This record gives sequence, structure tokens and C-alpha cells, in this order.
Amino acid sequence: MKIGFIGLGIMGRPMALNLKNGGHELIVPERGSLTAEIRAAAEVVADAQAVAAKAEVVILMVPDTPDVAGVLFGANGVAEGLKPGTLVIDMSSISPIETKDFAAKIAALGCDYVDAPVSGGEVGAKAASLTIMVGATDAGFARAKPLFDLMGKNITHVGGIGAGQTCKVANQIIVALNIQAVSEALVFASKAGADPAKVRQALMGGFASSRILEVHAERMLNGTFAPGFRIRLHQKDLALALGAAKDLGVSLPNTATAQQMFSSLAAHGGGELDHSAMIQALEGLANHKIRPDG
Repeated sequence: MKIGFIGLGIMGRPMALNLKNGGHELIVPERGSLTAEIRAAAEVVADAQAVAAKAEVVILMVPDTPDVAGVLFGANGVAEGLKPGTLVIDMSSISPIETKDFAAKIAALGCDYVDAPVSGGEVGAKAASLTIMVGATDAGFARAKPLFDLMGKNITHVGGIGAGQTCKVANQIIVALNIQAVSEALVFASKAGADPAKVRQALMGGFASSRILEVHAERMLNGTFAPGFRIRLHQKDLALALGAAKDLGVSLPNTATAQQMFSSLAAHGGGELDHSAMIQALEGLANHKIRPDG
């Protein structure tokens, strides 16, 4: 299939290459940031409109709701180049409410729309092991599923349009709170005089074990916070959660606390760090570093 892919960042780039390796043709819009690998793997065209004009499927993987709106409906955007029958798949993490509006506009052009946000970070994108949460009609999901199989392992049709985005917001609540829990546990253990690396090792065999403890605690112990998923993007996701919770009359107290931890780091210039760097906010509150070198 001819697949247009817009949004070739930390996760989008390996996702697109996995589709190419699966036998599909890639079409991407010109950007100064395109890597040599992408230029060799894809046909590069002028803009999003040109991508849509050539593609059977258009996939978006961009940072936020306004970015999706701009790519779809801005000048020289996807909507201006769509042919009836084209499948549009948004794999970004954005507002469930806006997603339904975008889908209605795309449907009016005679095209299918699927929202399919992902979880798994850069590691999952490279390994084609992403969790993919899908909001779609049955027909839309059936069309998209073979492509999802090339990018992910745990693929769930959650419900209708917007359900994928709702599921992703729930995912981001759990991930943030788990990062906060692991951060607090390691700071507590270290301040009490225990070796936090050995505490992590012990906990990996018990009920507290988790992917966050496995992957992100190692980042915390090593002090390696190059972004797999940036703090500023997790802030965006938690803002979606808290905004929706207000509209629904739901209290999310721990989500609000996690957002404040991220906000503290962002205020100190840490918005581009990996979200596992939340531990730095907890270390600051405790006036204690878990790593011997600080």
C-alpha cells in the first residue's frame, strides 16, 4: 500500500520504517529534519496535501491536538488532498472530544478515520511492540489492523471514534502515577541507607514489579534522562486528563500531584527530559540524591 506518514519524530520515525520493512511504500512531506534513512526509504513530497493526494492511507504521529488540526485542516493540509476512500489514522495522543470533531469532518469527505494512540515509547516503536489503543468503526479497524500488526503487539479495538484517545489518557494517568511511586520508593530507600539498585532488584521479583520499575528505575539509577517520552508531552496528556475530569465531575488527586511534579521540572528547564526524570523533583523535595555522584 502507499502510506503517507506525517510526524517523523522519536517514535514516528521507527514506526514508519517498520511499515516500509513490512513491504509498504512510504510518502512523507519535506522537512529539514528528515534523516538520510527516511529520505532513502520514502518518496518525499512538498507538503501534507501532496502526501494525501498520493496515499491510500495517511498516518499522523504529531505532538498535540492543535498539531493534528493544522496537519489535517490547515493550508496545504491533508484534507485538501484526500480522495474518497482514503483511510486516515491518527496515532498522536490528543483530545478525545476534538478527535470526534476531526473524524466527522474527514467522514464528510468520504474517508474513514481511526484514532489509534500508542504506548511503549521509543523502545516499543523500534521493536514494533507498541500497545495500540484503537477507536474506530468495525470496518475502519479491519482496514487498519494489518498496518498496526507491523508496529505493535497489543492491539485493542476499544470502541468507537474517540475511545482510543480516552484509553490513552487513562494509560498516561497510570504511567505518571507509577513513575511517581517508583521515584518516591527509591528516594525513600536511599535516604534510609539502602542501596536503591538492590532495592529495585529485590522488588522486580515481587508484586511491585512493573515496566516502570524495570525500565525507568534503571534510568533513574543511572541518571540517563535522554527523552524516550518527553516531560512536556506527558504534561500535555495529564492536562487532557484533568480537563476531562473537571467536565465529568471526577476527582483525580494523584494525577494532579504528578502534574505538579512535572511542572516543577519544566520550570527548571527540564521539559525536554524523559518523564522518568520526575525523580529529580522528588530528590529536590527530600534534599537527597539517590546516585552517589548526584
